[in-house]
Amino acid sequence: MGEENEHYRAGKLKLITRLGEWHFRPLICYDLRFPVWSRNKSDYDVLIYIANWPASRSHVWSSLLLARALENQSYVVGVNRIGNDGNGISYSGDSMIIDPRGNVLSKTQPNTESFETVSLLIKELKEFREKFSVSLDADEFMLTEQ
Repeated sequence: MGEENEHYRAGKLKLITRLGEWHFRPLICYDLRFPVWSRNKSDYDVLIYIANWPASRSHVWSSLLLARALENQSYVVGVNRIGNDGNGISYSGDSMIIDPRGNVLSKTQPNTESFETVSLLIKELKEFREKFSVSLDADEFMLTEQ
């Protein structure tokens, strides 16, 4: 843990931005552990995590990204840093893009600076959601401040 609780406080607004017919939900790595916060109520198509996720927990990173794609029927983009920070913690990258079916479309090589271009298809996403609409049975809940 990066002592996030000592430096940040919980957000209160759900940010969704639009580009063309796509809707994006940007979050940070700490949010990845809280699936309720990223719950898709048919309001976004791509979930993006910008991260400082340590190499020692790269399996957790990959597993949670996959889970978020499957449970939200959205593309998930996980962009993670590489190198060492000022505290000697190592980051291996392992950035990836996962489709709504849980297929990894792209995964960077660990500890290697790189960039990739991947085409995402809104038509395929919409068709998949129509055929397998898990959101119809999703429970309703609200996040409240305590």
